[in-house]
Amino acid sequence: MEKFIVHGGSPLSGSVNISGSKNASLPILAATLLTRETCVVRRVPDVSDTNYMLQILQNLGAEVERASGTVVIRCEKLRSHEAPYDLVRKMRASVCVMGPLLARHNRADVSLPGGCVIGDRPIDLHLRGLEGLGAEARVEGGNVRLEARYGLEGREIDMSGKHGATVLGTDNVMMAAVLAKGATVITGAACEPEVVDLAEFLISMGAKISGAGTPRIEIEGVAELGGVEHTVIPDRIEAGTFLVAGAMAAKERITVKRVEPRHIESLVDLLRRCGCPVEVGDGSISVGRAENPVGANVTTDPYPGFPTDMQAQMCALFATTPGTSVVRDTIFPQRFMHASEMKRMGADIQVEDGTAVIRGVEQLSAAPVMASDLRASAALVLAALNAKGATEISRVYHIDRGYENIDDKLIQLGAEIERVPA
Repeated sequence: MEKFIVHGGSPLSGSVNISGSKNASLPILAATLLTRETCVVRRVPDVSDTNYMLQILQNLGAEVERASGTVVIRCEKLRSHEAPYDLVRKMRASVCVMGPLLARHNRADVSLPGGCVIGDRPIDLHLRGLEGLGAEARVEGGNVRLEARYGLEGREIDMSGKHGATVLGTDNVMMAAVLAKGATVITGAACEPEVVDLAEFLISMGAKISGAGTPRIEIEGVAELGGVEHTVIPDRIEAGTFLVAGAMAAKERITVKRVEPRHIESLVDLLRRCGCPVEVGDGSISVGRAENPVGANVTTDPYPGFPTDMQAQMCALFATTPGTSVVRDTIFPQRFMHASEMKRMGADIQVEDGTAVIRGVEQLSAAPVMASDLRASAALVLAALNAKGATEISRVYHIDRGYENIDDKLIQLGAEIERVPA
């Protein structure tokens, strides 16, 4: 295992290119199971989660080639409909192979997933949606076993849950429905840009989909899908993380490039409310530190609301912002394990019932801390940028799940970070 040593106090400047979206890449890679023809997917980030997904596809029988962010996949002959535990346990998003396998084989056996430990993230909505299309589902021996003996048939499926729509659940049902008989209507669908990117990938393959990006998606099943070439959208969470880094530590301003500004409007609006100068260009955003920073109240919500995947990073910003800020996570209320680690660095954070009350301190101090999940690890890196001294962050394999070379990119901006054996 490895750890980061972050030497705080170095001002950031310059620009950084944002990688392709990890959360868009995973279902798109899974969707290549739907065709026997060759698919070419560009700007796939080189992170451990995409590596695990490609290993799952190879285990199922896919031919995979990868070079410089481009992945070529051919699933002409699948030798299995079972995604094994030793791979699936490493990444929750591996459940998105259920829909394509069910559509292709009328069967899917997928181990119950792993990934970040950030509270209860059940797959009931996935199963409810796939059962609505005619599959029978049972859970036994730690595996989800799905079978559609008479094939899948289009229906109206409600994907809404108590914490809003499920992104991967919407993806799974959409991928299964494109080869189902007749018409499917998904209500309560997730509206995230990653869902839209998957829909565009499927449409390029020959699927008939309308309404992606709205709560109602309509799909007309087709007999088969073909190969496609596709470029993944920029990673809005990586872009947001670097914008927060600039808001915390920029000498003047930093610029994130290869980004889609409309995908992170809620974050841009929040940074402006906090007093940060933000300039939005064509495919780029520049941000600097606020002259008179102020705190804010933030509540996470499904897209286009403020993303849960950015709440930990905002906690890092608010930790040294004068006054009191409140961050409430309605999506994953238990996702505040970074708070106790930031308190070791001197942050004044109190968490109760999915809400963090943060009273800004003048400066954080270095301390040994431990990453608990993907976004928490990014937040600890951000906190360390301004802390006094050298902060050791262990278990950085979490951050490697979703950020492509984050240490190298921050070094490019002027940060002092070392990656060393733990």
